Amino acid sequence: MKRFDALLALEDGRVFRGKGVGAQSERGGEVVFNTGMTGYQEIFTDPSYSGQIVCLTYPQIGNYGTNSDDNESTRPYFQGLVARELSKIVSNWRSDKSAVDFLAEHDIPIIGEMDTRALVRHIRNEGALRGMISSVDMDPRSLIEKARDLPKMEGLDLASRVTTAKQYEWAQGRGKCSPSDLTPAPDEAKYHVVAYDFGIKHNILRELVQIGSKVTVVPSETSAEEVLALKPSGVFISNGPGDPEPLEAQAKSIRGLVGKTPIFGICLGHQVLAQALGAKTYKLKFGHHGCNHPVRNERTKRVEITSQNHGFAVDPDSLPASDTELTHINLNDQTLEGFRSTKDPLFCVQYHPEAAPGPHDSRYLFDEFRDLMEAQ
Repeated sequence: MKRFDALLALEDGRVFRGKGVGAQSERGGEVVFNTGMTGYQEIFTDPSYSGQIVCLTYPQIGNYGTNSDDNESTRPYFQGLVARELSKIVSNWRSDKSAVDFLAEHDIPIIGEMDTRALVRHIRNEGALRGMISSVDMDPRSLIEKARDLPKMEGLDLASRVTTAKQYEWAQGRGKCSPSDLTPAPDEAKYHVVAYDFGIKHNILRELVQIGSKVTVVPSETSAEEVLALKPSGVFISNGPGDPEPLEAQAKSIRGLVGKTPIFGICLGHQVLAQALGAKTYKLKFGHHGCNHPVRNERTKRVEITSQNHGFAVDPDSLPASDTELTHINLNDQTLEGFRSTKDPLFCVQYHPEAAPGPHDSRYLFDEFRDLMEAQ
């Protein structure tokens, strides 16, 4: 594995040195960290990481390679990878390509042999920062200035950049995703779910099929009238990248669906649905990124270990108090992780119940969506 000098420069002037592997290139974005021990391929291909450089806290990355079945989208969307060590050995019966080769094909830079613990501590203290990875420009001052010239995440509409260009159907269930799992065949397709794509992950679509749904995926700016014309049994609002606040047109469309069809939202979908109901969102200091976040279900008082990837949150005090029930709370920082309407058939969560790989504590939420559609 060829290695070369590389730099990570942050907007506040902090510079980290390491060794690049794979693509010799230069990319910039908001630098965040993910605490998951597994699932790096899911991170690579999650559109919610669009515009971001991801530092992985687990020390060795790449040991089980990558394979085409585990992609969460058609390509990697993040800007670059920061790791302590890139494994020189790939060993897994499902692997068809190394992580380094997979990212190199898409010209995405990797910086390894770096003090990731120091970087994570810095981000936790200072908050998420814009940064540049480069093995091309090795002038720290130049890279710091480039980082400062990058757009801030606040006010940035990235969902419109990653959404599908046209409507399509999805029919694959969970089976292909988990070949080592004793996964049952999907339920008979009794429902028609229209899924808004703000950066949707494939395993969300698999879970919707698994509960017995025909799934139609539509672009993020599809109007309420166009969705209702498809005669949905329910509407799903997906995860996605960037700030939810600029998505005014999308929130208006969702507002036009409230009370007319069951609605289930995840992550950015949770935030846009909140905005459709008149609520406000705000940016977290360094976000929630990982597959080990504890969330308490306020209805059952049970704690779920969840997979999360978001940099913004909903202000619970801005939700309509008279007909909103707060259903899930993050036990690390007490932020809102889910709510449902007591008036209309809708609910949403901030985290990812479809996690693959990841904890399955919250998979029941897809069953609750099915029950909501069944009741209509």
